[in-house]
Order: sequence, then C-alpha cells, then structure tokens
Amino acid sequence: MNITRIFSDKEGDTHFESINIPLVDQGDIGFLSETFDVQKLQFRKVSANYNYDFHCAPQIQYIVLLDGGVEIETSLGIKKKFQTGEILLVEDITGKGHKTKNLEKKERTSLFIYIKD
Repeated sequence: MNITRIFSDKEGDTHFESINIPLVDQGDIGFLSETFDVQKLQFRKVSANYNYDFHCAPQIQYIVLLDGGVEIETSLGIKKKFQTGEILLVEDITGKGHKTKNLEKKERTSLFIYIKD
C-alpha cells in the first residue's frame, strides 16, 4: 500500500515522499500490514471553500481523505493533488509548513489518526 509522507528537512522546507506499507496475505481475510501504535482518532469536516495558507501539522498524524480531494503545496512550491481514499503521513510539525486547499467547492471530510501527541 502506497501512502505519501509530508515532512520537513533540516532547513525547514517541506517535501513529499512516497512510502510503501507492506501487506501480507492472510488468506480469506485479505492482505494486512503490521499493526501501528496510535494515540488518538479525530474526524474533521471543512467548508467548501477551504483554502488554508502555510501551516505546520499540529502533531504527527495520518490523514485519510474520506470524501473529496485536496491540493497540497510545499514550501518549495511543489504541488500535488490527492483524491478520496488516499492516505497521508504528515510529519512537518516544524519548519515552513505547507498549504492545503479543496480540489472541489464542496464540504470535505477526513480522518486524523494521531501517532504522537
């Protein structure tokens, strides 16, 4: 399973990195990854005109896009679009941060899974 990691380097610039979560065949129940320890779970809904200027993530977290996509721009001006069902690992809790905006003018929901407080 591929997910996108968003992280800051030593200079504070934000980058994207594709990472692979290995899945193992478990027969009738499907393919499973190893388990991960998590701290909290939070649901979020944003307005149709969501367009959040540069910010750092409040904590290291996975974000699962439940309905609707986003465009994320790094501090270096690199933009990527992410669609419903994609998973992000957001680790840029320091540095210059990233911008986020809805791809469509509609409410969007997502799931935050906190890894560390």
